[in-house]
Amino acid sequence: MSRPRRKSNLLTLSMLALLAYFVFPLFWLVVAATKTTGDLFSTFGLWFGRDFAFFDNVRATFTHNHGEYARWLLNSLLYAAVSSAGAAALATFAGYGFARYVFRGHRALLGSVLGTIMVPTTALAIPTYLLFSKVGLVNTPWAVILPSLVSPFGLFLMWVYARDAISDSVLEAARIDGAGELAIFFKVTLRSLAPGFVTVLLFTLVATWNNYFLPLIMLNDPRYYPITVGLSSWSAQAVGGSGANADLLASVVTGSLLSIIPLIAAFVLLQRFWQSGLSAGAVKE
Repeated sequence: MSRPRRKSNLLTLSMLALLAYFVFPLFWLVVAATKTTGDLFSTFGLWFGRDFAFFDNVRATFTHNHGEYARWLLNSLLYAAVSSAGAAALATFAGYGFARYVFRGHRALLGSVLGTIMVPTTALAIPTYLLFSKVGLVNTPWAVILPSLVSPFGLFLMWVYARDAISDSVLEAARIDGAGELAIFFKVTLRSLAPGFVTVLLFTLVATWNNYFLPLIMLNDPRYYPITVGLSSWSAQAVGGSGANADLLASVVTGSLLSIIPLIAAFVLLQRFWQSGLSAGAVKE
């Protein structure tokens, strides 16, 4: 008979502390979004204020300065959707190619690509800005989208996934039947690579949606701001200088809460593929 599993009090407390670490900021954000600006400073942070002002805050958020928040939200949706889909597609192509084909310089090229994972993205922001300024792409949506299409970490995930998800026997059978390499990829292997594709898509979606430093240095026109830079500009207006508008603080908090809803929706809709993608290679036949 197998021994019954013993509970670890230390592990349980550690998990509860980790849960509180992630849940408390979200709970504070939900509570703060229901308060007026005055209640944000005069009431306890982890409980509701005297007046329930959530719907008033939402209205103020979307109507401030001719509805620029809605434009920023659409910009973030555009940047995140195009970048995540493009990065996932490129990572799938490249990862499959590295996993299933051997060519001259294969190891060196793969190693150099994977080595870029260790380079912080902030270290590449200034060189990217100088490069884009030479070709006139600064202060355009392409200045945010194009750098986000390159995902060395996504390539690594797809390389690992493609090695385990695609068997050599399936490829050989397709070649014997006369299928070309592109036909094999799109008709035979792409369906098996779908969980890995969605995993890379979600990682890139979150990274692009939360990206702040790159659009901050690339964009100077508020019409092109994503939600991160836009809310930061509101926050600066709310707390800085003699002309500060403290009422904007409630809109900043409410806008921050609304900005996470698309990410939650994406994770809920793609959860099944994401979980299977992360567990790829965990079970060997």
